[in-house]
Amino acid sequence: MTDGRHGDGSLGDRSLGDGRHGDGSLGDAVLAVDIGGTKTAVALLDGEHAVLAMAQAPTPGADGPDAIIGTVVALAQQVVERAPGARVVATGVGTAGTVDVDRGAIVWATETLADWAGTPLAASLRSRLAPLVGDAPVQVQNDVDAHALGELRRGAAAGARSALMVAVGTGIGASVIVDGRVLRGHRHVAGAFAHVPVGAAGLRCTCGRVGHLEAIGGGLGLHRHYLALGGDRSVADARGVAGRAPHDPIARRAVADSAAAVGRAIAGAATLLDPELVVLSGGVVAAGAVWWAPMESALRTELIEVLHDLPVVAGSLGGAAPLHGAAAAAWEMVGA
Repeated sequence: MTDGRHGDGSLGDRSLGDGRHGDGSLGDAVLAVDIGGTKTAVALLDGEHAVLAMAQAPTPGADGPDAIIGTVVALAQQVVERAPGARVVATGVGTAGTVDVDRGAIVWATETLADWAGTPLAASLRSRLAPLVGDAPVQVQNDVDAHALGELRRGAAAGARSALMVAVGTGIGASVIVDGRVLRGHRHVAGAFAHVPVGAAGLRCTCGRVGHLEAIGGGLGLHRHYLALGGDRSVADARGVAGRAPHDPIARRAVADSAAAVGRAIAGAATLLDPELVVLSGGVVAAGAVWWAPMESALRTELIEVLHDLPVVAGSLGGAAPLHGAAAAAWEMVGA
């Protein structure tokens, strides 16, 4: 696949030989970084969005900013070494947390990444990557915004002028596309879908409050809801709950409750924004019909008639979307 994806949506290395210039070089490229709550990935992409090299590692979220940035730098070293002849002209980053894009700084984050709030990420990465890529600029945005930009440029939302992107994985987030651009918001929190109050009684959100969407709609919330309903405590995570749903009534209820909460919240957002389409992605969405059916049923039940034909589709880039979005932002930063 020319964009470097495997059939499962993951990124793989492209053969380097077919992208070399006549002088044997690979030409200009950008580093794309995806810092998630559990995994950090770095890829090197050329001007045609083909992946030259990619590496990933667990995110040391509990160890603080220095460890997280150190992981990014180590992964960047790996991918640059695997693509000799490529000249890195910029770095694009998608990261968990609320981001002031103009400053490249984290202004707020949940407990998933310890002490992440306040991190001057663009400046720190530019300094620590300098021995590897020189003075190449660094652009930082929220990871779900990067995900949305990837789907807008190369995936399920390609060609759309407006879209609501919802990512449901360990946590939950959203991004709003208006006139082909990501809507950031005055305080940088546009799309903070996780913290929409949905009345999830007694369920604590990662922000510390009770009753937010992430407390039941995200993977961690789904798993906790299953256990609270009396589910088997040997089941380790949301994936395990979804796998049991066809034959376990408690698991089936937990998945349905979680999915319906997401569907109702999407209906509210769609009514407010009237997007051209809604794109859903993430590990929980990948559970398939056992999750999708109750989500869409709840969503359609709440939509007013004028929105009855709203397209609701699965993302097409999978886990590659944030990297493609980060790369797109990096290229835009240098005018390519």
